[in-house]
Amino acid sequence: MPNAIAVALVDDHPLFVRGLELLLPDVSGGLATVVASTGDASAAASLVRRTVPDLVLVDLHMPAPGGVRAVAAIRSTTPWVRIVAMSGDDDPRPAIEALRAGAEGFLPKSSEAEDMVRPLLAVLGGWAVLPSSLLAALLGSGRDARPAPADLDEADRNLLQLIAAGATTTEIALKLHVSERTVKRLTATLLRKMRVSSRTEAAALAGSAGIL
Repeated sequence: MPNAIAVALVDDHPLFVRGLELLLPDVSGGLATVVASTGDASAAASLVRRTVPDLVLVDLHMPAPGGVRAVAAIRSTTPWVRIVAMSGDDDPRPAIEALRAGAEGFLPKSSEAEDMVRPLLAVLGGWAVLPSSLLAALLGSGRDARPAPADLDEADRNLLQLIAAGATTTEIALKLHVSERTVKRLTATLLRKMRVSSRTEAAALAGSAGIL
């Protein structure tokens, strides 16, 4: 784990942003620091490219183009950055859309600053972080809309197990004795087979279908 974690905020609530700027370094013992923020969802991708944070927190309920579009833009332009979506309400639909757009996790905005540190570290470590209620909603949507295909072969299942365990592309490449480029190609093929758009969704769908 790095000595310092640079966090960028995409949120149009100034008090929430200022609160994290003040509290996150304190509750993390100086490990996490907010290095940049914007209240404009359309500026999120350029902010991330310019400041190169380790992790981005994105509020989903922002003026157009909105938080989900911001997640997708960040994922497209800086695919190595970890993204955590946030929301102040209980509607799971925007959170599920954000996960499909490329977010690695979701945290409610009601979370205390000290309760955010461990989930953020987990996301940086390659894990997907979801509240249990959102995981249940995600699994339910997977069962209703995209049943997992029954024709996954052994190689597909091995790759899926590594993805579900939170392994990075580099770790998967070492485990399978292939290049990182090959891992990316195999992962893209697997996601198409499962009719999902992200590793998080693939792992959730595989767990709900009992194929891990």
